[in-house]
Amino acid sequence: MSIVHTKIPDVIQLEPQVFADERGFFFEAYNDRKFAQETGIFANFVQDNHSGSKQNVLRGLHYQIQKPQGKLVRAIVGTIFDVAVDIRKSSTTFGKWVGYELSAENKRLLWIPPGFAHGFLVLSEIAEVLYKATDYYAPQGDRTILWNDPDLAIDWPLSASPILSAKDQAGKSLRTAEIFD
Repeated sequence: MSIVHTKIPDVIQLEPQVFADERGFFFEAYNDRKFAQETGIFANFVQDNHSGSKQNVLRGLHYQIQKPQGKLVRAIVGTIFDVAVDIRKSSTTFGKWVGYELSAENKRLLWIPPGFAHGFLVLSEIAEVLYKATDYYAPQGDRTILWNDPDLAIDWPLSASPILSAKDQAGKSLRTAEIFD
């Protein structure tokens, strides 16, 4: 697995070693020991999530203020533009974001630590996304930052108006959201 450091040092992109031949491919999507050794991150994943969405669905920017989750994200069908936003007030990268294409084809993963808001836009006709989480879902602490907050100025690669849930339409701006110290 190779590690690609992002503009936000705590967010890491992982590129697995893929073994391909005329039969297809094989790769190790996750190995706890290698993940810890190669990234220095000792994560205890307790929950796996799987979502399916159609093109132009934008999910996010989500986080949990109580029981914050670290997430290891990958697309197993289609292509997404995956975004992490640093919402830790004490961080030198507070309010900054990074975004990367994750796809079934490139097989890349993105590590998003606790203290970040997360979202993605579906670029392909459909996409299925898997992500491991370091804490259990806690609905009482569920929060959303507005996907198009002008202070964040995320450069979403939109080809049409995004399809949003009511929750995502009602997100708060970073300035008014409950965030981490």
